[in-house]
Amino acid sequence: MVNAEGVATISGPLDFAEVVKVPRETIHRLIRYAELLAHWQKRTNLVAPSTLSALWSRHFADSAQLRGLAPKARLWLDLGSGAGFPGLVVAILEAGRPDFRMHLVESNQKKCAFLAEVARATTAPVDIHAMRIEDLAQSAHRLVPDVVSARALAPSPRLFELAAPFFGPRTRGLFLKGREAEAEIETARRYWEFSSRLVPSLTSASSHIVEVTGLRPRAGAGASAP
Repeated sequence: MVNAEGVATISGPLDFAEVVKVPRETIHRLIRYAELLAHWQKRTNLVAPSTLSALWSRHFADSAQLRGLAPKARLWLDLGSGAGFPGLVVAILEAGRPDFRMHLVESNQKKCAFLAEVARATTAPVDIHAMRIEDLAQSAHRLVPDVVSARALAPSPRLFELAAPFFGPRTRGLFLKGREAEAEIETARRYWEFSSRLVPSLTSASSHIVEVTGLRPRAGAGASAP
């Protein structure tokens, strides 16, 4: 199931259940998610069409791996949620926890409508913020979550700029990144102070999860790179 490079082979719900170790009820929720995604994808571009055949690995397992890095998180904020990766998947995995809440931020109204339909169908514990990330950061009800996550949102310097307003002393960033992860971190250090580590991805030998704590602007640094 896991090859020599540490990458899991996940081709469907049975493989997912074996690797991620989730109950049957969770698998049923994810199957419903997959059905809705396939239906909506016919009229709304939610994900790259070429990735649909690898949905359980490329999107579901890729998202689910973040849960193991923050198993006790109660308040989670997912930036630029798109079709729900990683935030909505994590929320579905945590659907049985009464003290857990996922906040999804997405400015595209059609994608927000899709997220809302999946959340209803799966009883996922989510709040959906149909707005720009910058607008949420300026609102009177700004969140200070246990975890801030994002996938394929922006290069790390810009991503940290978007995420920083939500960081508290105990907030952890979990950001899914590709082969340029290490180079992006080094660039971000010109503008930001933080502690970080690279966690190998479960689903791709060339990808990592960037775990970030203590994020704050570097003294004397200008605006971060675009």
